[in-house]
Amino acid sequence: MSRTKIVATVGPASEDPSVLRRMIAAGASVVRLNASHGTRDDLVRRLRTVREIASDAGRHVAVMLDLGGPKLRIGEVAQGVVLERGARFELVAEQCVGDRQRACVTHPEVIADIPPGARVLIDDGRVELQVESRDGSRLVTVVVTGGPLSSHKGVNVPGVRLSLDAITAKDREDLAWGLDAGVDFVAQSFVRGPDDVEALRALMGGSAVPIVAKVEKHEAVERLEAIVEAADAVMVARGDLGVETATEQVPLIQRRVVALAREHGKPVIVATQMLESMVSSPRPTRAEASDVANAIFEQADAVMLSAETAVGAYPVEAVETMARIAEAAEREVEACGTEAPPRAGRSDVARAVSAAACEIARVLDLAAIVTATQSGATARAVAAHRPKTPIVAATPDERVARRVALVWGVEPLVVPQHGSIDEMLAHAIDAVRKAGFAREGELVALTAGVAVGVPGTTNLVQVTQV
Repeated sequence: MSRTKIVATVGPASEDPSVLRRMIAAGASVVRLNASHGTRDDLVRRLRTVREIASDAGRHVAVMLDLGGPKLRIGEVAQGVVLERGARFELVAEQCVGDRQRACVTHPEVIADIPPGARVLIDDGRVELQVESRDGSRLVTVVVTGGPLSSHKGVNVPGVRLSLDAITAKDREDLAWGLDAGVDFVAQSFVRGPDDVEALRALMGGSAVPIVAKVEKHEAVERLEAIVEAADAVMVARGDLGVETATEQVPLIQRRVVALAREHGKPVIVATQMLESMVSSPRPTRAEASDVANAIFEQADAVMLSAETAVGAYPVEAVETMARIAEAAEREVEACGTEAPPRAGRSDVARAVSAAACEIARVLDLAAIVTATQSGATARAVAAHRPKTPIVAATPDERVARRVALVWGVEPLVVPQHGSIDEMLAHAIDAVRKAGFAREGELVALTAGVAVGVPGTTNLVQVTQV
């Protein structure tokens, strides 16, 4: 099993229990539910199936609900419309059935935000318009790149801030359902800055469910570190990002996001089109294999499959392929070594203790690093150092066990609740032995907080014999 985690999107191609069971067995540790597609009944059924399969398999599989956000789209368009290069075309606020002369957009208020000279990209840039003028509630454009135009295709306006709320009414409904249903992560679309993340957190009330901020807007690129600090995890959502920014900038932004997330001890996912050809082919291209490997060389916590497993013809094979690529890349990383994350600050006891545990494990060639954790923070801090030694997160909370399923190299174990440090260590050692992470007589490093039951107070590292 690879130490890099695999996020797999469930959809029509993978919701059958037999398919989903094989995907999880192949290495999917996080299942993504895309709220932008399917009905509420679909989401309910898919979540229930994941929980049942994980329980039967004795696996801690996390479920991530991906909120749709305020996606700007073209409205209804007549059949067979093709825009010709050089032609005039209007985007209008009033509802209409689009043709070769004009079309409406789903959020007509944004027309007032788009100035003359702006580029308007439709269907991931397959059609490009340039705005010549704005006349009240309509934009007059010229077609720069022509092509077919059909209903509900996405619209991006690079470099222009649109006056849209990052959280839609549908997002609120989906969020309320997800929190009530017990999802393990909420992924937020349309994040432009830390204030969008904080708005979602306020809407979630006192929920401890982690927020995954999706980096996909051009505004987000200017505020990456603030977004990483505000969120619990981040995703490099390269689909919209590749339309919102210059194509050649996407790999550079990916590299920056992964480095920032690791520096701050936050899980980071690299997503979109990683094995895109496997939507219709049983094998990926060599370039796609290199893309997955490069994300692992950059030290991403997880890599994600979208259409490949949601609607593709080979969902199980896509997970198996990604797992093989990950394992091969990890062997190369282990052989060459990795750069250590920045040193902890004077007051960051937990990160310093985690670094010490990794160094002890390296010097003594320990069987495992065992983190006794209430929130998963200790496990994340240890994983940030990418030790060769296996990392085990021993927690009494099933929800925490699922949340660390997103963290690089961490294997979760649920242990009995404990009331003292001695009980906690005893339960952790017993669980590690029974799960086969260490044999009797082998040495392990234990990290924990002496303030038992208080999250984020890691201040103890101890070497003990199983």
